[in-house]
Amino acid sequence: MDNQPLKIGEPAPDFELMDENKNKISLSSLRGKKVVLLFYPMDFSPTCTTEHCAFGPALPQLAGDGGTVVYGVSIDSPFCHAEYKAKYNIPYSLLADPTRKMVKAYGMFAGEEPYNCGKRGTVIINSTGLVAAWQEQPMREPREVEKLKQLIASAE
Repeated sequence: MDNQPLKIGEPAPDFELMDENKNKISLSSLRGKKVVLLFYPMDFSPTCTTEHCAFGPALPQLAGDGGTVVYGVSIDSPFCHAEYKAKYNIPYSLLADPTRKMVKAYGMFAGEEPYNCGKRGTVIINSTGLVAAWQEQPMREPREVEKLKQLIASAE
């Protein structure tokens, strides 16, 4: 079913989205790496900006030894992502899901009303493509770097 939480240990749905530079990124191309997907509602919103400004400097700690890749994911366009990433010096790529297919497949769609956007949450996919963690965060509460580091470290 669409927009249901993913189950730990099940294969993650494949996706192919454009990043802020209009490069196509697919889950299948990332096989062999741990993939951290930071779903967030909207570029330039206060809570999302607070998070990305905190996660950016912590990226070396979050990504660890290079076996982990981190992506932000929202329903905004690649053009909006490019401006947002440049303005706030976000060091990881932002994936654009304007069709909302991926956010729905990953159980991260907040619904059409009132904002028609994605939820705030984290999905971690292990190196073999299985869901290692799925966690939703209240929309108006930013994730904390320390808790995110712990979640990434514990996800196998």
